[in-house]
Amino acid sequence: MTREAGQPEREGWIINNSKRIGRTAIAMTGAAALVALAAGAAGAAASTTTTTAAEPALKLAAGSTDVTLYRVPDYGVDLDLGTHLVAGRKPIEVRATRKSYGDPIVAYQVVNARSKALPKGAVTDFAGLGKFLHVTITDSTGKKVAEKDQAVCLNGEGSRTRPDAPDTSPYPDGCSANPFTLGAVWGLQAGWSASTFTYAWDGGSAPVDLPVGKYKVKVSINKLYRDFFKLGSAGTSLSLNATVTDVDQCGPHGVRGCVAARFAKSTEVAKTSVAPTPNAKRPTGKASVPNGPKPDLRPLPAWGISVAPGEDGNAGRDYLQFAANVWNAGPSNLVLDGFRQPGKDLMDAYQYFYDANGKQVGYQKTGTMEWDPRDGHTHWHFTDFARYSLLGSNQSEVVRSQKEAFCLAATDSIDYTVKNANWHPQNTDLHTACGDHGSLSVREVLDVGSGDTYTQTLPGQSFDVTDLKNGTYYVQVVANPANRLFESNTRNNVSLRKVVLGGTLHHRTVKVPPVGLIDAP
Repeated sequence: MTREAGQPEREGWIINNSKRIGRTAIAMTGAAALVALAAGAAGAAASTTTTTAAEPALKLAAGSTDVTLYRVPDYGVDLDLGTHLVAGRKPIEVRATRKSYGDPIVAYQVVNARSKALPKGAVTDFAGLGKFLHVTITDSTGKKVAEKDQAVCLNGEGSRTRPDAPDTSPYPDGCSANPFTLGAVWGLQAGWSASTFTYAWDGGSAPVDLPVGKYKVKVSINKLYRDFFKLGSAGTSLSLNATVTDVDQCGPHGVRGCVAARFAKSTEVAKTSVAPTPNAKRPTGKASVPNGPKPDLRPLPAWGISVAPGEDGNAGRDYLQFAANVWNAGPSNLVLDGFRQPGKDLMDAYQYFYDANGKQVGYQKTGTMEWDPRDGHTHWHFTDFARYSLLGSNQSEVVRSQKEAFCLAATDSIDYTVKNANWHPQNTDLHTACGDHGSLSVREVLDVGSGDTYTQTLPGQSFDVTDLKNGTYYVQVVANPANRLFESNTRNNVSLRKVVLGGTLHHRTVKVPPVGLIDAP
């Protein structure tokens, strides 16, 4: 869930949302079938207490045993089999954390406020429960043609599968694909389902190479999890018939567009969040900064680092590209309202403060928001939220990015285990968070536990390294560089990522050493 500066700034998000819409439609279709199955069995269950007592904590289910898989050119086949995990009479909750980037991830199930550690090695990243499912595919002759394990995100898009299940779920909407995530909460509400499939670019399973044809598929929960959740054998495996067919046209967005387009309906709008509502008017009275809770902004190490040649008017130049994220460790949300100066493309920005009960208790003017009219932006940016610099081996600045204004949005979950983390942030989508040219006021929020990712690819935002010597450099990300925002801690506002430039002009190379155990160049 990242954005790419200067392109349609939320291009990746639009595609992901189209995919999200399609995935929701599929999940709802499967869930509707599961609800029908549950409703059909309700009468028998009502008269037989032993049936309810024997219900497993988790089981596999599918809306249909016949599925169609799409073969995308130069990509392969995503094993989106329409299968779901269904929770029993109690919710399933798992938390995963790591103390630092030098420590492994520790995962544990929460049962009645007590922790039960998952087996060592079961969870190795924040994409979900690792190697939860085993998938075996055989062709029409009975020959095994593919076999793989898949991770499962309990926070997958789903809904309740029986009429008596709770009508809402407290758990987050997905699992994190950010390489520098620190903590996660995964959960499946009692009686709810979650799709077992996640796309590769969201941290899920990689596609497989399957020719067009007919196949038999067996999906089963691996023994490690059957034993841990005490599932027995009932409801832990499924047999499906799969038909693989070609998709001929992917459109302008390549593989992602192809995958999204085959599901999304043309009448559906890619919008999943509601715009936070600013205060009705500019604050009056004496400004104050109370001693209560405040946000804590922390930059992650840069990642997605590469060297690419410039294009168009910048041909002949070499640029170091990267992704950067600043997140809020809390314990209070960062809440900014902008109020427009009459007749100007400029807003005065105010930061608001809240007590432990969420009541607004103060405000302070904290800079400006400016209108960005460029293609792919066309929304309001808060100035001086972050600064990106390339430092030399002595850690002095050699190149600075021109990107210093941002529309704040909770694009990535970074640590949902911190105090007051909001598992359901509103402003995850720039289409709802950042206003339009006619806006008189906007509210931009960075929720506790979430971060805002920008990918720097354009000249002026990426670093021009054409004339730099080969050697060691550092990508520096600074949060709140002008100290205009009020935080609980400003001693953790800088991150550095070491890079080593090599190669020759227009053939530059970059090596990016790991950060602790995190090898994410």
